[in-house]
Amino acid sequence: MSILDVMEKRYSVRGYLDKEVEDEKLNQVLRAAQVAPTGVNAQAFKIYVIETKKHIDELKEVGKWDWFTEAPYIIAVVSKASDAWTRYDGKNLGDIDATIVMDHIILEATELGLGTCYIAAFNKEALTEMLNLSDEYEPVLLTPLGYPNAEPRGTDRKSIEELVEFI
Repeated sequence: MSILDVMEKRYSVRGYLDKEVEDEKLNQVLRAAQVAPTGVNAQAFKIYVIETKKHIDELKEVGKWDWFTEAPYIIAVVSKASDAWTRYDGKNLGDIDATIVMDHIILEATELGLGTCYIAAFNKEALTEMLNLSDEYEPVLLTPLGYPNAEPRGTDRKSIEELVEFI
């Protein structure tokens, strides 16, 4: 499968089977995160692999959707801004780097037949407390990780002409 095929196959999974993810697949997903590009290769992020069943009550405070806690894992990517590259105009790339890392996780998971869903709308305070994060770390994105038990919903995409400007 080509990279574009994987990208086109990916969708936001909002339902998961009660089926464990094999260690080999989990490790491949984490390896994809490790090789993600970051500003000046600072790798100013941390990945938390949360076992859903062990933390079900805490996770229900983080995200209120029924499907959120169906997958065997929730993966959190957090940024450490003080270690991230800062562009010359002062823009810190920590959140961008964390997003690239999550994108690698999600695309590799899709390639392996696993389901994911980008989640930025979560209870930051509950997650920070659950992970016992110090002030230097900021949660950026979450995704469940497991076998899908939900069909993709139709999504419209703007045309290339609407999205791209050639100058």
